[in-house]
Amino acid sequence: MMGAVSGHAVGHASGASLALETNWFPMSAAASGTLWEDDDSVSEQESVQSSFKDPAEEFTFAQLEAATKGFALEAKIGEGSFGAVYHGKLPDGREVAIKRDDSGRRARWFQESALEPKLKLALVSHLNHKHLVGLVGYCEVNEELLLVYEYAQNGALCDHLHPKATATPSASPPSPVVSSWKLRIKILLDASRGIEYLHSYPELPQIHGEIKSSNILLDAEWTARVSDFGLPLMDSEEQVAAHLTEKTDVYSFGLVMLEVLTGFDDEADDGGRPAVSLVDYAVPSIVAGELGKVLDPRAPEPAAHEAEAVGLVAYAAVHCVCLEGKDRPAMAAIVASLETALSLCEGSCGGDFGSSRSSASV
Repeated sequence: MMGAVSGHAVGHASGASLALETNWFPMSAAASGTLWEDDDSVSEQESVQSSFKDPAEEFTFAQLEAATKGFALEAKIGEGSFGAVYHGKLPDGREVAIKRDDSGRRARWFQESALEPKLKLALVSHLNHKHLVGLVGYCEVNEELLLVYEYAQNGALCDHLHPKATATPSASPPSPVVSSWKLRIKILLDASRGIEYLHSYPELPQIHGEIKSSNILLDAEWTARVSDFGLPLMDSEEQVAAHLTEKTDVYSFGLVMLEVLTGFDDEADDGGRPAVSLVDYAVPSIVAGELGKVLDPRAPEPAAHEAEAVGLVAYAAVHCVCLEGKDRPAMAAIVASLETALSLCEGSCGGDFGSSRSSASV
């Protein structure tokens, strides 16, 4: 299975060499000279206005309590690093995701930042891009800080790649994320554009610091949007102190790319799979020209043109997870590579991925 991929798309890899042969890439990507250069230019900003007010709105606790029916258990849609996430509906009909941390950790972390809290919220709310989850508003009450975000109807990418087993399996069809290579590549491209925007934001360029599939959300049209950025928003000195650079995000995004290609779940307890890291599981096969061995077996075998696209994504991912940051590409180069990969898939399947909805989280 997957012979076309292992034999053609990554056939230029030999031994343990990670050197790219630029003639392997489609001319549109290689000829630009930006594929693996640290190009600070933004290939496509795609900045769009949100349907929510700008800057962030200040809500009362009573308003958010009413929106979630008293933070009811049935309104809870997830658990993040800073507490529970609830689905809510505001009086004007807007659907939102409300993050609540009643331990006070978020409020203390937020207040200890070098930036004044209200200024920080204003800056985050101005990070307005098609591929970022928008901050709608907030609520400060006692030692608690609640954050209100736009709602993503199709949930997190990780929930589609690693659906939770249920006692009564659903009769609904599998997620289109699982069954479509084109959609997988489109999701990666969407997310890369959001991260590139953060890195190039003129007022205060941001390092995300926690890129992972649970922080890439999918809206009703299967457009990917990056969440959990900017809080606590750091100035340049804080980023240096935390040892965060743009290449930190590049490495993390490389892991997401490998996860999307392989379906490998680092957190799964799978007795049939060796206890290895995602990088150790996937990279050796990619470098050896045997990508087919590690591709997600739930996905259909890529057609010829898809195989080239999947191979391009795989090689981009290998470069993202280079040990040394200086050897990793800039996000602009990743965007360019994924644009080429998606263009190779165009026409391979319909552009409509449906409007099915699943549980959402932010």
